[in-house]
Amino acid sequence: MLPGRLLLRGLVGGWHRGLSATTTGGTTGAAGLTEAILREKNQQQTSENESSKDSEEQQKEKKQKESTAYAKKMVLRLAGLMGLGGAGAVVYVFGSNAVDEEGHRVPDEFDNDPIVIQQFRRTYKYFRDYRQMIIEPTSPKLLPDPLKEPYYQPPYTLVLELTDVLLHPEWSLVTGWRFKKRPGIDNLFQQLAPLYEIVIFTSETGMTAFPLIDSVDPHGFVSYRLFRDATRYTDGHHVKDISCLNRDASRVVMVDCNKEAFRLQPFNGLALKKWDGNSDDRTLFDLAAFLKTIALSGVDDVRSVLENYSLEEDPLEAFKRRQTQLEQEEQQRLENLSKNKTQPFILGSLTNRLWPRSKQQ
Repeated sequence: MLPGRLLLRGLVGGWHRGLSATTTGGTTGAAGLTEAILREKNQQQTSENESSKDSEEQQKEKKQKESTAYAKKMVLRLAGLMGLGGAGAVVYVFGSNAVDEEGHRVPDEFDNDPIVIQQFRRTYKYFRDYRQMIIEPTSPKLLPDPLKEPYYQPPYTLVLELTDVLLHPEWSLVTGWRFKKRPGIDNLFQQLAPLYEIVIFTSETGMTAFPLIDSVDPHGFVSYRLFRDATRYTDGHHVKDISCLNRDASRVVMVDCNKEAFRLQPFNGLALKKWDGNSDDRTLFDLAAFLKTIALSGVDDVRSVLENYSLEEDPLEAFKRRQTQLEQEEQQRLENLSKNKTQPFILGSLTNRLWPRSKQQ
């Protein structure tokens, strides 16, 4: 009987353990299923919220784009209307007949055209003439006639650029724009004033250049002043036309740092290097010596001299080199003459030694 009881007790215990395990597993499975369902619902809600937010942002961006496009369209329309109104006002103002001092209309060549055509043709003519005024010099004679006796008229005319030849512009945060005076300006004016009619001809405007000329020429060596409005505007450059100076071109020397400035008369010009503001610069002293030599030599046509230096990178340095060579030759000649006094003394002119005779003829 004992073994049977033990067997029965084991079967009953096993059944109870199985039942408890089944119950526990079922409870755990139900809880896991519930959590999974809740998580899925939360994810769905989250995704729905995100999608709704995205759609709201897209709608806002769309509205902003539409508002921006509408604003641009309105601005363009307004600008177009203002442009049309401005153009109409310009045509009305500049296309109307000129009036005399008493207020009466002055007849012109457009009176027989229809009214609208008259307005447009007069406006076109006005702006064409204005453009021509900018391009062409202000006058075909930029300088008055040469002085007659008993007044003294220098035999040559010297045309100088102001910026980078006589002055160097400098800018700083403290002082703003300032112009530095080149060494040798006073010496240049004093040495050449009796021989040359000095003209400052600059591509700067008169408002800018006039007080600057006063500062570099306190003693009044400069005879005349010409500004940007006296230049000929060609291919983006302000060109100085010597033919408008009312002077004999064979006796006019133009000094500039830009060869484009005298492109119309290239052999009347002497191109210097731009001054960088160096206080040890000696260019103007060399220039004074060069131009004084030309004047004292009585050159009939300065173009024959300047042509000899037109291809030189530094014409003044080339002149100094030739001058040094001339002095050495003269010294050697004097030494030879002292050794042989019977040799005839033949002294060529300074002009023939500084530039070939063939170029003067």
